[in-house]
Amino acid sequence: MKITIAAVGRLKLGPEQTLLDDYLARAGSAGRALALGPFAVSEIDERKVRDRAAQSVRLIAAIPPGAAAIALDERGRALSSPDFAALLANLRDRGTGEAVFLIGGPDGHDRALRDRAARLLSFGPMVWPHMLARVMLAEQLYRAVSILSGGPYHRA
Repeated sequence: MKITIAAVGRLKLGPEQTLLDDYLARAGSAGRALALGPFAVSEIDERKVRDRAAQSVRLIAAIPPGAAAIALDERGRALSSPDFAALLANLRDRGTGEAVFLIGGPDGHDRALRDRAARLLSFGPMVWPHMLARVMLAEQLYRAVSILSGGPYHRA
């Protein structure tokens, strides 16, 4: 199952980009045996679409036909890492060919995108910078692959 992070904004070279690349590379390497991956990032230039509604339209357009759309949203449900791993395994086992995780800009998603998403996922009640949310998601994707493979990375 291909997994894409579709996000508003461009991540500049720096520590966040380094972490994102590292976690996605790890997830890709370990995920192949589990039919998880490849992992990719699709960025929407927020300089061209500044308001939340226009950003949401662009994110919706980034969802391939048949893909499961999961929006990171403060209204979403917080999952434990094992539950997140189970979500990915369930999508894969149901024959979902692609999952797309949607990360909005600083103002979040509009209602049309939240309605389009199959699931809303939250990293908890705190608000996180949307650039950092990519890294946190990439780490959880790698952790999910580790959990599903029985690897030592997740020790809980």
